[in-house]
Amino acid sequence: MDKKIRKRENMFCLCCMETHEVQTVIVTNTTSFKGVWVAYPAEYFYCDRAEEYYADENMTTANDIRMKNEYRKAVGLLTSEEIVGIREKYGISQSDLCHLLGWGAKTITRYEGHQVQDIAHDTILRKLAGDPEWFLSLLNMAKETVSPAAHSRYREKAIALFEENQDSYLRKAIRAKYARFCEKPSCSGNVKLSLNAVVDVIRYFSNAVQVTDLYKVKLMKLLWYSDALSYKRRGHAITGLVYQALPMGAVPIGHDSIIDLHGIEYEEIVMGEGTGYHFKETADKEYPYLSKEDISILEEIVRIFGKYTRDEIVETMHRECAYVETAPRDIIDFRYAESLSVD
Repeated sequence: MDKKIRKRENMFCLCCMETHEVQTVIVTNTTSFKGVWVAYPAEYFYCDRAEEYYADENMTTANDIRMKNEYRKAVGLLTSEEIVGIREKYGISQSDLCHLLGWGAKTITRYEGHQVQDIAHDTILRKLAGDPEWFLSLLNMAKETVSPAAHSRYREKAIALFEENQDSYLRKAIRAKYARFCEKPSCSGNVKLSLNAVVDVIRYFSNAVQVTDLYKVKLMKLLWYSDALSYKRRGHAITGLVYQALPMGAVPIGHDSIIDLHGIEYEEIVMGEGTGYHFKETADKEYPYLSKEDISILEEIVRIFGKYTRDEIVETMHRECAYVETAPRDIIDFRYAESLSVD
């Protein structure tokens, strides 16, 4: 049996009943569990005098868990470590988590150890892992039965996770709006939607000192001109955004959600009877999702339109063939970028 020596130490050997240098080794065991053959790393002591492997109680327990974790991986279940990770993510005790889920008091303890969970319980744990909002709803229902201190602690942790996950929820919602355009490259400029690139482009304009009075309407036009110029020069856009012809010019699908993506900063300003969105400089000045060629195109757009007022850039957009030839509220085809007024 091949073995990897993890350490050597003088100790009383339970194999030959003498004190000498004993190796702690890792070997690969293969066994069948619930009809599935699995290979797993097992830890043993090795007595070179008797040329025998043996394990104490702790090793036997750990080896059993390793074997069952390999089985879990093989059949697509969460490992014991992953279950521990889910619970620790919320900072919740084993017993309180069982209480929230309506399970037996020792269920989580067993799942974090020797017992392999069933598919139904595994599905619930996976949902819990990715849905702090659901955890908060469960916690709210258990408010009278969980101690006030624990309830407050769990709630704060879940709210923090919920806020962290907000961006992923938002991205999923935006991608859902773009699903229908996946097979329409003329709508997206021959490139798949990259929300990372969208964020970088918006931050680039927000951080450009040559760009003045960057409010939402102007930003939307800068986005379209950037993608259109990229398409005209290289045959593909930068972001993969799809644009509609609205009264104020080209506006990307999901524009209300896009500006709330993590990394974009703006302030809401009361303007008459409405609200204006003024985009602000960000601390992060790196743009990892933009190429040098992308940056070159953005620099050109900044040079041309950076000092434009909202009305000036809207008026310019209204004269573009792409806008003139597109029916109101229809999607603007990128083929019109060939006649873009910007070279």
